[in-house]
Parts: sequence; structure tokens; C-alpha cells
Amino acid sequence: MPQKKNPDVFELIRAHCNRIQGIPNDIRLITGNLPSGYFRDMQLLKELFLPMFSEMDSVLDILIFALPGIQVQEGLMDNPLYHNAFCVEEVNRLVGEGVPFRDAYRQVGKAVQEGSFHFSGKLQHSHEGSIGNLCNDRIAERFHRILSTLQKG
Repeated sequence: MPQKKNPDVFELIRAHCNRIQGIPNDIRLITGNLPSGYFRDMQLLKELFLPMFSEMDSVLDILIFALPGIQVQEGLMDNPLYHNAFCVEEVNRLVGEGVPFRDAYRQVGKAVQEGSFHFSGKLQHSHEGSIGNLCNDRIAERFHRILSTLQKG
């Protein structure tokens, strides 16, 4: 979307990290049904985990380079130039009021095409994990519960 200003380097870092997190599962799948002793299957493990170290180094190098340059521009989205970025919010609001999604989508799309779409500036996120409903209290409670279990064990 042209209104998005995401630094895609962080999206790529996320993808690399997700791939790295999948490597233990791949190793389990290769080694899971082997009888005892050495088998040639094990040579495939090197193909999995050795490149991972180079990939992690690259990800860390990119982060070390990129993080110091991040500057948050407070209030940027208050600029009317960016109001179309809130189209989904308006669709969700209409659906919450009972308008069928397809109709809400078409209505907002038409308003954008005609140049009559206006955003009120009030975000009404309701799903878990969204802005305004991060569920931090539940995350903290679960973290402390797990931590206390580990400390007891």
C-alpha cells in the first residue's frame, strides 16, 4: 500500500528469525525415527544448522546498523494525507454496527474513490493484541506464573 512507510528491513528480519526458529523442528523430524547408532541421515543436519549461524550474524549486523537510526515521528498519522490508512478501521466500525462486511467494504472504498472519506481520529481496536488492547496484564500474569513454576522446580 502506498501510504505505508514500514521499514521493510524489519519485516525481513522477522522472516529470517522465524525461519531460524523452525530449524529445531526440522532437526527433530530428521532424527526422530532413527534407530540407535550413526546413520547417514545425520549429514543433513549440517545443511540445516551451519548456515543458521551465518544467517543469525547477518540479522544481528543489520539490527546493529538499523536500530540507532530509528526515529519515531509523533503525530505523523494526524496529517490528513494519511487518513486513508485508516480505511480498515472504518470498515471494522461499520461491521461492528451491523453493516455486512461486503457492504461496509464497498461503502468505504467508494468514499475513498470519491475523495469523501474522512477519519474521525479515534481508533476503536477491540481484538486481542491490537493497539489499545495489548493484553499486557494477561501476558505479565502468565509470565510470572511460568517463572514461579520454574523457580519451584
